[in-house]
Parts: sequence; structure tokens; C-alpha cells
Amino acid sequence: MDWCYTFWKFSRPHTIIGTTLSVWGLYLIAISLFSQHSLLTPWGSWIACLCGNVYIVGLNQLEDIEIDKINKPHFPLASGKFTPQMGKLIVSITGILAILLAGIQGPFLLAMVGISLAIGTAYSLPPIRLKRFPFWAALCIFAVRGAIVNLGLFLHFSWAWQQDQSIPPNVWILTAFIIVFTFAIAIFKDIPDVEGDRQYNITTFTIKLGQRAVFNLARWVITICYLGMIVVSVLPKIGANSTFLIISHLLLLGIMWWRSQDVQWADNNTIVPRADVQGTIPSFYQFIWKLFFLEYLLFPIACLLN
Repeated sequence: MDWCYTFWKFSRPHTIIGTTLSVWGLYLIAISLFSQHSLLTPWGSWIACLCGNVYIVGLNQLEDIEIDKINKPHFPLASGKFTPQMGKLIVSITGILAILLAGIQGPFLLAMVGISLAIGTAYSLPPIRLKRFPFWAALCIFAVRGAIVNLGLFLHFSWAWQQDQSIPPNVWILTAFIIVFTFAIAIFKDIPDVEGDRQYNITTFTIKLGQRAVFNLARWVITICYLGMIVVSVLPKIGANSTFLIISHLLLLGIMWWRSQDVQWADNNTIVPRADVQGTIPSFYQFIWKLFFLEYLLFPIACLLN
């Protein structure tokens, strides 16, 4: 059980949840359009995507052991609960499984998983190591989470059910929302990691602009996401229930701004450490991920209600 718990932490649970919801969310959108389904299709896709997820986050941890000892000492490799050899074994197995499982199921899933793994490798692995550069690091994250995963999964389900492979408006809308929202996640995740990133020459938007500036930028990017969804909701033939989208996104926008007030700042615009975990940047970061999760529940529901 200890090993399983450590493996769960190694797989970065919030990314596993995000991957799970993206697969099943796109599956529900496909059902709303095609009025048919097969349980075998999402299960196989889900397992292949989970393997790819573990490969990407595991490789990143393998290359960042020394940095994580400063920024995230509780991580399995940084804390010594997993040895580097164990990490390499897990990453190798999950990477191979991801490609094999995707290849068995169809060309679109194989392309989606293959491109995601290639970008994830370029993000972490020297000599390319795109995470050193803030623009390319952010581009990697929102390209995979936003465009490649959403469009690739929908095309896979369309192909598996022998449907037209054109992308409908509601899938484009969700994809655009996730791309912009993931940019906010990409820049926000580095806010508490200034010390380790600076020491190991990892340039981030936080190091360039400061913690508070990036915090505010992320809030406004998320605001644009929600306001954009509300505006788009009133357009005809979007393939989703407009009333449900408007009410739910107005509510979440208000909650996001209310929740962001818990973060306190020092006079030099750095984070004020507080005993109350609800007031920390990591807590608000996890809250942003919950908003991300909710979108993969709310938008498919809106499509089914249409």
C-alpha cells in the first residue's frame, strides 16, 4: 500500500484527474452529437492516456530531482521514497504501454498520444528542455492539454464510430476555452517555485515579472475564459445549452475572484506565509485545477442538455 500511495503521488494526481475528465468529457460530447456509444471505446482511450500522463510527469520529475529537493521536497524522487532507477522503470513502461495501446485502437489516438509524448519529452529532457524558456514551456502545456488532447480524442471517437471527422462548433469552443485556461495554469504553477528555478537557471514568467504580477495575470486570463464562454453561449447553433453555460460560468467566475482574496502579499509583492493552508498559493493553484476539472463536467452536460 505504501508503494501504491507513492506511485499515486509520482503520477501527480491532479493531472491524472484532468486526463480522466478530458477523455470522458469528450466521450459525452461525442454521444450528444452521434447518439451512439460503445463502452470499450472510452476505456481503452482512457488507459492509453493515463499511461502517457504518467510518462510525461514522471520524466519531468526524473530531470528535476535536485530542483524538487528545494521546491517540492515531498515528491517521491526528491524525498527518496522512489529511487531514480524505479522512476526510470515506471517512465519506460508507461511510455511504451501508451504507444502500444494507442496504436491498437486507431490512428487518431496514436497520433494524439505520440505527439503528446514527443512534446512532453522535449519539455523535460536535455538538450532541448523547453521548460527553461517561459514561452515554450507554456506553449507545450496548453498545446497538449488544450488542442492536441481535445481534438485528438474527438477525432478518435468519430473514427471509432465511423462518423464524419469534421470538428463541430462545441468541440472548437471547449478546445479554445481549455487552451486559454491551461495557459493560466502553466504560468501559475511556477509562482511558489522561484527559489529552486532561479538557482538552476530555469527562467519562468514569475522570475521575469514577479509573483504578484503573474498571479494577477493568471486571474485575468481565467476571467477572459469565463467571459468568452458566456459571450459565445448566446450564439446560435453552438451545440450546447446556452442558459446552463451562462449561469454556471457566471457563478464560477464570481467564486474564483472571491477565493483569490485569500492570498496575502507582503510589501515587496511576495507571498506571505500563513498557517492557514487556504491562504497559500499552492492551495489556490489546486483550486484553479478544480475549476479546470469542472469545465469537463459542465460543458458536456450543456451539450447533452441541448
